[in-house]
Amino acid sequence: MSENAVLLVNLGSPDSTSNEDVRRYLKEFLSDDRVIDSPKLIQQFVLNCFILPKRPAQSAAAYKKVWTEEGSPLIVTSKHLQSLLQEKIEPTVELAMRYGSPSIPDAIDRMKNNGVKNVFLVPLYPHYAMSSYETVVVKVMEEVASKAPEMKVTTLQPFYGDPSYIEALYKSAKPYLEDEYDHLLFSYHGIPNRHLNKADSSKAHCNVVKDCCTTCSPAHATCYRHQVTKTTELFVKRAGIPDGKWSISFQSRLGREPWLMPYTDHVLEELPKKGIKRLVVMTPAFVSDCLETLEEIAMEGKEEYLEAGGEKFTAVPCMNEHPAWVQFLADKSLAWLDGK
Repeated sequence: MSENAVLLVNLGSPDSTSNEDVRRYLKEFLSDDRVIDSPKLIQQFVLNCFILPKRPAQSAAAYKKVWTEEGSPLIVTSKHLQSLLQEKIEPTVELAMRYGSPSIPDAIDRMKNNGVKNVFLVPLYPHYAMSSYETVVVKVMEEVASKAPEMKVTTLQPFYGDPSYIEALYKSAKPYLEDEYDHLLFSYHGIPNRHLNKADSSKAHCNVVKDCCTTCSPAHATCYRHQVTKTTELFVKRAGIPDGKWSISFQSRLGREPWLMPYTDHVLEELPKKGIKRLVVMTPAFVSDCLETLEEIAMEGKEEYLEAGGEKFTAVPCMNEHPAWVQFLADKSLAWLDGK
C-alpha cells in the first residue's frame, strides 16, 4: 500500500432524479454556510420555507433532462477522470464530492484504513470562491482533523492562470472554435456580490479601488472575479481571438440579491439584437459537464438565444476527460510527489 494518495473533489450530485434524493442533496448543499452565508437561523428559515418546498421538483425535472444510463453526468465524468489519472500515476487516486456521494468523510476513512499518510488535495475548481474551492478545502481539513490528524494534506492552489491549464482548456475547446462564429461568450458560475467583499481580507481593494480586478493586489489570491477575468484574458490571447469578439457573463444565480453581472440569460437575449447570429459559449468555471452546463446552457441557454433571433448556438463541452486535462492533473500530482 502506498503512503501517498491524490484526492479529487468535485461539487456533487443527487443520487437519482427522484424528488426525495434531489431534496436531500439541495438541503445539504444549501445548508453550507459558505453557500448561503446568512446567520444560521435565517439560512434555515429561507431554505425550509421558500426553497425546499418547490425547488426539488423543479431541479429534479432539470436533472432528468441530462441524466444518463450510468447516472449523473458529473459523477460519471469524475469517475472516468479518476480512472484515467490513476493510469498515469502510482499513488492511489481517490474521488469525493463536497455534497452527496461519494462523500469526503468516506474518502478520508478509506485512505486512513489503507495507511495513507500524505494526501494531495485537488479541488476541481480553477478559481477561488468561498462557495466552491474554499468550502472543499475547509471540509477536507475538518474531516482529516477529526478522523486522521496524523495525515498530511497538501492542497493544489487555484490554477486559473497556470499556463498548462490554459493550454488544456484551449486544446479541449479548439475544435469548437474552428467553424465561423460571430462571438465567444465565457459564461462563469455567478456568486453574490457580497462574497467578493468577504473574500478580500484587506477590505480595501475589491469594489473600492478603481479597476480593482486589473489593478495588482494580494486580494487577487482570493478574488473570484479577478481570477475568471484572468483566465479569459489568457485564453483569448492563446486562441488569438480579437477584442470585441468575446465577452464574460455569469450564470446560475439564486435569490433576488445582486450577483456578479452581466447575467448570462440576459446576455443571450441581447446578443442577437446586436447582430450576433452565430454564438459559441464556454463555461470555464466548470471542469466537468453538469446540470449548469448541460441543461442551463446547452439546452435552456440555446433556446433563449434562438428565440431571441440567434441562428447558430454552439456550447463547448467542459474539459471532462480530455487528455490535456488528465495530463495537467498528472503533472501536478507528480510535482507534488517530487517535492515531498
